[in-house]
Amino acid sequence: MASRAPLSLDNFLCLDLYTASRAVMKAYTPLLAPLGLTYPQYLVMVALWEEEPQQVNQLAQRLSLDSGTLSPLLKRLEAAGLVGRTRSTEDERAVKIELTSAGRALQKKAPEVVERVGELFGMKPEEIQRLKTTLHRISERMEGSADEEN
Repeated sequence: MASRAPLSLDNFLCLDLYTASRAVMKAYTPLLAPLGLTYPQYLVMVALWEEEPQQVNQLAQRLSLDSGTLSPLLKRLEAAGLVGRTRSTEDERAVKIELTSAGRALQKKAPEVVERVGELFGMKPEEIQRLKTTLHRISERMEGSADEEN
């Protein structure tokens, strides 16, 4: 049996990860539509439901997003009346993000999304935990590798 060429797409784990990521985000789209959120906006909201207020740099770090990606998300969430942004009085560069009452109320609808996505994965909780552990390990190694290159 002949081995596959090293540059065959079939050998690219990164393509499988990218494809899976896109499929997951696509599955979220119809579930988040009733909430009026995109997948990245939903992630911001979940982070704020876990802990608020948060500074923009905290959110960026927690979500692995750069400020160029996060700032427009926050502006749209603010325009939708779900979050408020205020500048720190101690450090003018620091911006604090808080949920509005509408943003907090939206949290009551979120468990339905989590349940449905969990069903779509079709995996047992322990399988999901093993996968998460593997993905975290991959992320850490790749980020460490990128840091070494720079």
